[in-house]
Amino acid sequence: MLPESELIPYGTSELPPGPWLVFSPHPDDETFGLGGSLILASQQKLETHVVFVTDGALGGTTDQGSLVNCRKAEAEQAAAALGVSQIHFFGEPDRGLQVCNRLIERVCELIRVVGPASVFIPTPLEYHPDHRATSEIVWRSVQAMGDFSGGVYGYEVSNLAPINLLVDTSAVALQKYEVVKIYASQLTESKYMALVKAVDTARTFSLPLECTAAEGFFHFSDVTRTLEEQVQESLGFFFKGL
Repeated sequence: MLPESELIPYGTSELPPGPWLVFSPHPDDETFGLGGSLILASQQKLETHVVFVTDGALGGTTDQGSLVNCRKAEAEQAAAALGVSQIHFFGEPDRGLQVCNRLIERVCELIRVVGPASVFIPTPLEYHPDHRATSEIVWRSVQAMGDFSGGVYGYEVSNLAPINLLVDTSAVALQKYEVVKIYASQLTESKYMALVKAVDTARTFSLPLECTAAEGFFHFSDVTRTLEEQVQESLGFFFKGL
């Protein structure tokens, strides 16, 4: 049986190299999932780009037009508070995101323009279909590039998943939670603040006691394989430890 130190990092890592290109399925996922790391990236003068893939129109009971405008304004304010260099809005339909050539071509073009060293996608094991669709669209885009030499990292939003990299966000955790509050339209819809804090705390389990918050990532090793194969490999490695 594998020791736990071979299944989860027992130390933290430096931030992945910049520029960063972060794909957020909805306005708020970027803050909930890797807000602390984005703040640290800003402090280290890394160039960061965040793409809001869908319009978030179904994230509440307010009429959709008003909610879309509200969530866009929240995203702009949150990105500024996180120190994000540039934001991009794709405006795709909430809960209607489809893996298609049109979006793959759009992502490819953005990758060419930004030239990221690190691309971030929601872990493919997320529950929400838009999260999983975002991961698949970006993964296929990276493959379609043919010459992409950067790294692809999965980040966690609503559930824990296999990780192989931890970033200590203790020093900026309170700042991150203040940014979470900017998404006021969403905090009345679910227990998002409690969820964000719980995930950040859970990721400190294998770290020293003085670490009070961390964000976990999965650095994918081979972008030439399908995303499904990569996920199966990560889960297979975990279950080999049983």
